[in-house]
Amino acid sequence: MTDPDPPEAARRRVTEALSRAFRDDPRAVCVSKHYLPSRAAIVEILKTILDLLYPGYFGPRGSDHENLGMRIEEILARLAPMLEREIEQCLCYGRERDAGDGEAPPGGECAPRARQLTQAFLARLPAIRGMLVRDVQAAYDGDPAATSLDEIILAYPGVLAVSVYRIAHELHTLGVPMIARIMTEWAHSRTGCDIHPGARIGPEFFIDHATGVVIGETTEIGARVKLYQGVTLGALSFPRDADGQIIRGRKRHPTVEDGVTLYANATVLGGGTVVGTDSVIGGSVFLAHSVPPRSRVSLKEPELRVAVRDPVLPLDAAFFDI
Repeated sequence: MTDPDPPEAARRRVTEALSRAFRDDPRAVCVSKHYLPSRAAIVEILKTILDLLYPGYFGPRGSDHENLGMRIEEILARLAPMLEREIEQCLCYGRERDAGDGEAPPGGECAPRARQLTQAFLARLPAIRGMLVRDVQAAYDGDPAATSLDEIILAYPGVLAVSVYRIAHELHTLGVPMIARIMTEWAHSRTGCDIHPGARIGPEFFIDHATGVVIGETTEIGARVKLYQGVTLGALSFPRDADGQIIRGRKRHPTVEDGVTLYANATVLGGGTVVGTDSVIGGSVFLAHSVPPRSRVSLKEPELRVAVRDPVLPLDAAFFDI
């Protein structure tokens, strides 16, 4: 067996091979570019917003109603420049990407627009807070296991996912989708619940258990809707153009009207599919067409086979042995 090459030579070969691979195929390589939003900074911004909207739950303790105004001002003073900086990066990144060939917009050219968008987003915070309180109350009203609103805010993954969605949706609406998507994907990784920031979701929205829920970009959800774990509101297919590329910008995901409940692992697909007001979609239902208001959609109960275990039976007579 021959002796291995010195570590320096081995590293040099790997470096040369990777450098050559990056030059030959520049996809998924972000060098020689001036602008790119920072995922770490965006997560920090998100946590700061959650601290602002849920005082005493996410950030430092010690505030009371007498000094709460001072605390809000302090958070806003810290939040605004962080958010403005990342929005500027996002706007300039978009312009640089569209320009191609590594051409960057002149420094500072995106800053005025970033300042406008930051102020517009901050002005929407009271309305976002109002929606979040209604979502938390809906979670408490919809779950008999809940003991308090405090427990829901601190412990319920569905409430965290919806809270992040509400924040990200406002940024998406303002035209900063990269930041919005990073926020909702952070929530996805934390909760197992994937809500695209472009979805439109009404008030008093509750996702119970949360894990495995998927809500697509063009989904529309009314008020007082409740989802259980594993629900998918997705697309039937992706239409393509003559070159085989996906056609973007069309409604691909369903509409769920007010007061609907979708039980565990229900799947509703298609941009033309409408689930009518106050309907109930049972567990594991696969639905790809519209149903009228007050519908009850369920699967026919499967036929069960029950066998009594008997030690004299051969092993292959046992259906399950766990």
